[in-house]
Amino acid sequence: MPRFYVTTAIPYVNSRPHLGFALELVQADVLARHHRLRGDRVRFLTGTDDNSLKNVLAARAEGVSTGDLVDRNSAAFAALRDPLALSFTDFIRTSRDARHRTGVERLWRACAHDLYRHHYEGLYCVGCEQFYAPADLVDGRCPEHEVEPQRVAEENWFFRLSRHADRLRDLVLDGTVRIEPAARRNEVLAFIAAGLRDFSVSRSRERAHGWGIPVPGDPDQVVYVWWDALGNYITSLGYGGEGSNYRRWWVRGDRRVHVIGKGVVRFHAVYWLAMLLSAGEPLPTDILVHDYLTTDGRKISKSAGAAVDPVALADRYGPDAVRWWLLRDVPRVGDADFTEARLVARANEDLANGLGNLVSRVTVMVHRYRDGRPPVGAVPDADAEPVAKACREAPDLVRAAVDDFDFRRATAAVWRIVEEANRYVEQVRPWDLARAERGGDTGAGRRLDSALSALLAACRVLARELTPFVPTLAARVSEQCVTLSGELPQPQPLFPRW
Repeated sequence: MPRFYVTTAIPYVNSRPHLGFALELVQADVLARHHRLRGDRVRFLTGTDDNSLKNVLAARAEGVSTGDLVDRNSAAFAALRDPLALSFTDFIRTSRDARHRTGVERLWRACAHDLYRHHYEGLYCVGCEQFYAPADLVDGRCPEHEVEPQRVAEENWFFRLSRHADRLRDLVLDGTVRIEPAARRNEVLAFIAAGLRDFSVSRSRERAHGWGIPVPGDPDQVVYVWWDALGNYITSLGYGGEGSNYRRWWVRGDRRVHVIGKGVVRFHAVYWLAMLLSAGEPLPTDILVHDYLTTDGRKISKSAGAAVDPVALADRYGPDAVRWWLLRDVPRVGDADFTEARLVARANEDLANGLGNLVSRVTVMVHRYRDGRPPVGAVPDADAEPVAKACREAPDLVRAAVDDFDFRRATAAVWRIVEEANRYVEQVRPWDLARAERGGDTGAGRRLDSALSALLAACRVLARELTPFVPTLAARVSEQCVTLSGELPQPQPLFPRW
């Protein structure tokens, strides 16, 4: 069986999680569940980036220790599992996980031939944890956080990124590392073509306030948070010690997939690849990039003060409503503006009125007209062919869309079954067939059996194909369509209207 390893970026824990990161978690979870459903062996990693100066400053502002703040907020990220119905295999914390520090130290030593000390003065954005050239700023401000960067001067360790420019360009051009969508691939190629500058990979222990992983052999410096954080994709697999998982999932894995936001493309598609090249290690196979969620046109973020709590949304509407909006309404390319009203409208239209109404009608009719016993051996009804066709085509359409990192297209392929099935119910009108059967029309009875059989089969296909997207709701659909001792269970409301 193919091995599929999927990761999210790991977020800073200077505050609690927001809906923007929930988007990334849900997208990665869909990939993991989709590949499990298709029979692949899957490992799904997420976690938190604890060793950031942002975390130190947030703890100082709050009047608590950095360790306490990081522990509390990291726990909030790990606790997203149930509210968002996530299926991650592993959760790494860069400040507490014993696997991580040894792995970062090994990676540093493996790249030692590309590391050198250098005095540097530049403009540093704490929010991004990176230096900016003046030309990269917008009106003198960080383009991501809209704040003026600090001027910093110190001697740090630098990585020879420039040495790897040609190889990086070739790897992206020939698709060895696939970057989706194409606009992000072109962005990476343009960045490389503009000339790669060596970048700082350490900070003084003093400026880091003593927080972070010390540079091997140089305790007055700590490893730059991005070098530290990027390593988690392999340190979590035991790269720094016992490496059986590293060999199984990274060296011998069939797919190594990073799901990230557009703001960190440079780090993952340039810096990280160069680090792996320098260390002589395999590269990721896919870097899948999503755009941002916004509110009133502004990026949802902790630092911008425009956060939306995914746990509160899930508590109010359930994990399926949150996941469905993120997958059904967020485009493959372009930012998506979130409002609670849009989430509610999508849940009511699709999950309550579309799917919920369909499953309820079908199971109620089987109970009402066949005492809960699904028809056996019914002759297929020619009028049901559009339903059957949508069911046959859905798996391949979903597979192609998910492989293109297009969740809106994938959910649309599944939703075609719902639309065709509801259309067929109105066309065949089973209640009229039942009335005719009671009047002695045996042909109507046979056609009723065909209709109920086709509709119940469609509901079962929906239960399977919806599993990666809305797993808890798909499980409820499956439960209502499975016969126990020859009978369907008593129908239950599937999804509430808000």
